[in-house]
Parts: sequence; C-alpha cells; structure tokens
Amino acid sequence: MPQLAFANSFWESYDVLEKPVKAGVRKAMAKFQQLTVAELHADKGLHLESVDKARDPRMRTIRINDFWRGVVLAPDDGSDVFLLVNVVPHDDAYSWAAKRLYTVNTATRGLEVRNVVAIEQLTPALEKAAAVAPALLFASHSDTVLMQLGVDAQVLRAVRTITDQTQLDAFGTLLPEDQFEALQFLAEGFSPEEVYRDVVAARRPVEASEEPDDDLASVIHNTRSRITLVTGPDELAEALEKPFAAWRVFLHPSQRRVAYRVSYGGPAQVTGGPGTGKTVVALHRVKHLLSRSEDGRVLLTTYTNALAASLRENLALLLDGDEERLRRVDVTTVNAYAHRVLQKEGGRALSLVGDREERQIWQRVGKRLGLPWTEQFLAQEYRHVVLAQDIGTLDAYRGAVRRGRGSALPVAQRERVWEAVEHFRADLSARGGRTHLDVCAQAARLLQERTSLDGHDYDHVVVDEAQDLHPAQWRVLRAAVRRGPDDLFITGDPHQRIYDIRISLSSLGIGVIGRSSRLRVNYRSTEEILSWSTGILSDVAVDDLGGDGADTLLGYRSLLHGSRPGVGGHANEQAEADAIVERIEEWMGQGMRAEEIGVCARFHLLLDKVHERLAARGIPVVRVKEAPGVGATGVRLATMHAMKGLEFRGVGVLGVSDGVVPFAREVTPAATDRLQHEADLLRERCLLFVACTRAREALHVSWSGKSSPFVPLPAELP
Repeated sequence: MPQLAFANSFWESYDVLEKPVKAGVRKAMAKFQQLTVAELHADKGLHLESVDKARDPRMRTIRINDFWRGVVLAPDDGSDVFLLVNVVPHDDAYSWAAKRLYTVNTATRGLEVRNVVAIEQLTPALEKAAAVAPALLFASHSDTVLMQLGVDAQVLRAVRTITDQTQLDAFGTLLPEDQFEALQFLAEGFSPEEVYRDVVAARRPVEASEEPDDDLASVIHNTRSRITLVTGPDELAEALEKPFAAWRVFLHPSQRRVAYRVSYGGPAQVTGGPGTGKTVVALHRVKHLLSRSEDGRVLLTTYTNALAASLRENLALLLDGDEERLRRVDVTTVNAYAHRVLQKEGGRALSLVGDREERQIWQRVGKRLGLPWTEQFLAQEYRHVVLAQDIGTLDAYRGAVRRGRGSALPVAQRERVWEAVEHFRADLSARGGRTHLDVCAQAARLLQERTSLDGHDYDHVVVDEAQDLHPAQWRVLRAAVRRGPDDLFITGDPHQRIYDIRISLSSLGIGVIGRSSRLRVNYRSTEEILSWSTGILSDVAVDDLGGDGADTLLGYRSLLHGSRPGVGGHANEQAEADAIVERIEEWMGQGMRAEEIGVCARFHLLLDKVHERLAARGIPVVRVKEAPGVGATGVRLATMHAMKGLEFRGVGVLGVSDGVVPFAREVTPAATDRLQHEADLLRERCLLFVACTRAREALHVSWSGKSSPFVPLPAELP
C-alpha cells in the first residue's frame, strides 16, 4: 500500500481552501490509501498523471475535482512513499509543478524546492550586470565555504551575480529554503561558522550520514519536522480534520534542536522576535520533559490568564489529549500560582488590589505625609526597587542600588519614601488587601522556607513570555523548583516587553550563560510586514532578558513574502472605523474567514465603533476579552495589550494617533525621572510593535488626526 506524506506547504494551501474543496481533498486522500501502488499508477480513479516537460521527473498531479488538482512528488526508487506538496487550480497545477525541482540539501540533508526555470532564465542576464558591478554581496566567501553551507552548483552560479541585500531578497522566492536562509545570514554579517551552527547544524538530523541520501523515504525521515507522514486511514482523517491551529505546534528544524535537547545543565533561555516559534518550542520542551520520567511534574507558566489558556489548549493538542501526561502539567500564571501558595498557607481567599486602586492609595499617602513626589513616582519606586529587591527594612532601603531610576535619593529622602512605604503597607493591611506583586513576594519567601523541609512543588518549570515577569515573580519560580539540570526553561523576547519590567536573571540566581539560544527566522509574518514593523523599534536600545546587555533584531527575517502594509490617516475616528470595515470586506472577499481577522486599538471606544459597523454590515464579530473559543465565528476585537500571543491572517491596528501611542498619561515626564521617561516610551513602542507583528499576511495601520511619532513614515494607504 502506498504511504502518504504531507509537506508543510500543503497545509498552508489546504487551510485557505473552501469547505467543498477540502472535502474533495479528504475523499481523494482516503481513496489514495485504499489503492495499491500498481493500482495507483494504473489510474483507478485518481488520475495520477505525469507533468509534461517537468524539471523534476517525479512530479505528478492527482484529481481533487474538476477544478482542483493536488501536486504529488512520486518515488522513483521503488519505495511506496508519495509526498503531497500543494493543492492548486487545475491549469496552475501543471505550470507550478513543471517549474519546480525538489532536491536534498547537501549540508542540512533536508528536502527543499526551487523554481528552477525562473533561476535559469534570470541568471544569464544577472551575470552580465554583475560583470560591471562595483561590488558583489558574497565576494568575500569562497565557493568552498558556500558549498559547505549547502549552496549547490545552480544556486552558487546565481549567488555570484548578487550585488546587494535587496537583490538577494528578490531572489528569495525562487531559491531553496535552507540555502536562502544561509545566504541571508551571511548577508547580515554573520560568520560562516555562525551560519553553520545556527542554520546547518540546527537543521541537520543527528543521525545523518556523511553522504546525502536521495531516497525519498529517507529524505522524508530527515525532514520530518517539515513533513507529516501518515500510515493509516484513522491518522489521515485526524490530520485532515484538524483546524490550522493544530499545526501551530509543529516545529521547524532550528526549533527542534533547542526543544528536544536531551538535557541542559541548568536554566536555559531561548529568545527571538515575534513569530519565531518561542511558544511552540516551550510546548515541545514540556512534552520532552514529560517523556523523561513517569511521574515528573512540570509548571508551564506565563504572564496573563489569556496566554495561559492558549498554552493549555495547545499543549492538549500537542499531547493528543493524553490525560495522564496533562495531569502532570500545571498550566497557570505566576500570579495565580503565588496566590495559591498563600491561600494554602492562610486557608482563605486573598483580596487583591488593582493598579488603579494602588495608585489611589499612594496618592492619599503622599498627601497625608506632605511628600514632594507624585503617586506615580512612589508606585514605581515601590515596584522597581522595594519589591524588585525584596526590601523589608529601612536599613536595607538606605543601601539599595536604584538601578534604572533617574532621580537621586539622598538618605534623608529615602527615609521619607520608606515612611510612605510603611503607610502604604499599613493601608493595604487595614483593608485586608495585597497587590499581585506583594502576593508574589510573600509567596516566594514561604516557598523558600517550605522547600527546605517539604521539597519543591515541581521538577521542571517552563516559562513563556518571560520578558514581562517582575523580579518578585521570578523569585517564586526560582523557589518552585530544585536547582539543577533542566530546572528552568525560559522563552521570551525583550522587544515585546509591554509592561514596565526590569530584571537581571543572574542576580536572581538564574544563570543562563552557555545555555542560551536565539531564533531568528519568523515563520508567521511576511517579510514586508516584518520589515515595516521593525522600523517602529529602529534606533532604540533594548535590554536583554537578563538586564545585563543589549538585545538585537540583527538577522531577524521572514522567508514569506506578500503585499506591503497599508498605512494612512483619516479625518476622524468615524472615517477610520469605516475604512477598516471596507478593508475587512476586501480580505474576506479574498478568502479570509472572519475569525482569521483581528482588529485592535489602544482603547475600547474605537473598537466599539468598529463593532457597530461590522454588525450593521452583517459581518460576525466577537471581543477577545469575552474569550471566544477556537471555533467561534467572527472578527476578533481586542486592545493592543490583549493581542499578545495571538495571530491572524489579517490585522487592523487602529488609533495609532499622536497622544494615544504613546499615551501621555502612561509616560513619566522627563523632568520627574529621565530614565523612567525613556523606559516608558520604549514600552509604548514595543506595544505597537507587538500589535503589528500579530499579522501573518495583511496589515492595516491607521490613525485619525496626526499620526503617532512611532509610525515609520512615509507610507500611504493603498
């Protein structure tokens, strides 16, 4: 019986098909599995046909219906594995298949595809231009070096004509994926040794032989993180019936090496820009840790309840609903875990104080004591110095290092601030309340005392969105697990730091030196969306997760291409809301489903206008804050903060107006604290960056009146 495998390119094309076409694919694939190889070649209803003038003799097409055909790579070595690579309209299928050539990368051993006809047609003309060019992009790298990185003869000839990064990017859609990625790294200034480590070694199977094997079955095995092999009708039905969300838990080779490393000698850290798969890596790390013992317990944690719910859902998907393994994983926020620790100790529910109420208390304390500082300054001092360093006495506060605070406090002034801290804590105690961070600080102390007697709650802790955790929360996590191999696995991106957090992991007993990895390839957004969005953070320095150096987006790139973001202004919010509704109608006309579209703004008032207009047009719409299920139909509306961790095919980012982004009330005046002012502005930039990078294929950014100073202009709304 023939075996059927699916390339990741198939899942991308399958996801956007209409329901009747998807049904046709399922029917055709089920029939495929019922035939013998001989019956398949004898055309028993699937119309397995060769492709005329195909550059790859293994190319075949099969009938889905009168209008659609599947493109299949057939074995030519006597094996029975067929690889489904695409589903396209009938005439396009033959043209697409005739121009593609599938080969094995000599370095990574992965299966890769190129538009061989287009490369052959372009190369001679480019060679003529290169002969008179003042400089060539890869002139400093020898043929031997490039071939060691997997660049083959045809691509090498084309590479020797490339003069700059723009020309390389234009070539990207034609070149094999692994080779193009290696070339992009070199073009960004990475050394061949770094490219080999981050691209070749990360993708090359551990068990790969020195000589590449062209056997299709072997190649599929080597490329298993990008190819799905199904062996029976039940497995086939399950794969084809899963929503596209199911494939969010698939790993690319560079991610797999990090997630499934047998063991780390201590805390390990994975960083990378939006869409590089950090969350997917975290989920697979949990799966790996569960496989290493039959009773080991794992805490999988993040910053918000919404993100925790998403992690819980995707972990169940990854573990195929295995209840035994799922019971050994506690998926929750750090705050919820800390609250549970204190509640277990005290035996009653805690009264929590929110940000607004906390500021009101600080305001009253400041007036009561006649202090010269604003409630904003006092709240930040408490958060960034007192709670961050777990300071409990005036003596400790007198000698505290106030790193990141832009206003000096002599000893006499510190004594007045500490008096305010004591009044603040007394007011909280009088009403039986605590802030979330106070809960974490106390929970960390309890855990440190308790674990010395009763042991630790978990064998492993896996942290997602680590950039948004406060030092008090990190102390909770440090105390929840015994120090040693595989204790903490941390993923995050400093460029997505949308809350006012400053940490130094090493000072908290979490050293990751020698156990850090960086993911540089965005698998979510197109290069056009990515390039525009990174402009929001141009010319600003971003501290790394440890707080001990700078993080950079150097080498961060996408292998996907599409249309440029639509960017522009409107006279008022009404016109802005009308424009996004028109854009949504365009996207839906192009095949996007309503639930594949997200719209965000800084505040709910603008989202309310969009909601009214969508409902009036008969377009289903739901609010993310109402926590719609995966299957719920409707355009998603959310604040910019709530977009964290989400992704959509099309995204509208509204209200990017001066005075709103950055929001003046959230930015400390420079005269009050220069360093805090700069940190607040960076946080606001990161918020806009996060919102824009939720888009996979289409991005619409707009404002009314004057645009935010963070918008990379000039640009026009097409």
